[in-house]
Amino acid sequence: MRSGYLFLLSIISLFLSNEGHATQSVYDILKKADESRGNVVGISWEVVIESIEADRTTDTVVYNIKARGFDISGLSLEPPKYKGNKVLMTNNNMWFYKPGLSKPIPIAQRQKLMGNAAYGDIASTNYAEDYEPAALPDEIVDGEDCYVFDLKSKSDKTTYDKIKYWVSKKRLVGIKADYYTVSGKKFKTANMEYSNTVKVDGKTRPFISKITMRDTLINENVTYMNMNKPRLEPLPDYIFNLNLFMK
Repeated sequence: MRSGYLFLLSIISLFLSNEGHATQSVYDILKKADESRGNVVGISWEVVIESIEADRTTDTVVYNIKARGFDISGLSLEPPKYKGNKVLMTNNNMWFYKPGLSKPIPIAQRQKLMGNAAYGDIASTNYAEDYEPAALPDEIVDGEDCYVFDLKSKSDKTTYDKIKYWVSKKRLVGIKADYYTVSGKKFKTANMEYSNTVKVDGKTRPFISKITMRDTLINENVTYMNMNKPRLEPLPDYIFNLNLFMK
């Protein structure tokens, strides 16, 4: 009798422990993960992008990024040959400008920036809104129990057509992603780290600190994106105004 009671108690306990996960929709999980990739009222950070091919650093570029929601404004600081280059993204539309141009040039988020990094990789993610998700079986990545999602782009304006995305159940941050072409061919993979923290509404939360991208065909080709010095700050409208972009 006692063993039956204990069995029933264990079943109830298991149900209650899973109930918290059941109440979290896929949208909520992805939205929370997006929030650690720049989705806040106003934040700036420095991103250092380093491309390595055949164990040799081929190029390094430093951008100052300002983000508000899913709009971003980026200014290249180094090296001298790229200094003053700018990128702007609003409503999923992106433009590029460099000193000497008469006007900004429309570019695609998926256009190559450097190494394995696309221009869209330096922006905030909006996977919760931009992709149609399908839940896959949970997996363990680097010792962390993860939700796994198959994300298919809702438009051709996104950085990637299809993503397999691993989100830590405990931290609710994306820790791994595989990127695919529209035909379903995997062409690169990324691992994300969250050593940075920011405080929003009085609560401290993790913020992206490093993305390591590897070419699927040539695994030695690696691109590191280090996000440094995240700082919450009010960002006025003019920062994201295309008419003021060249000033």
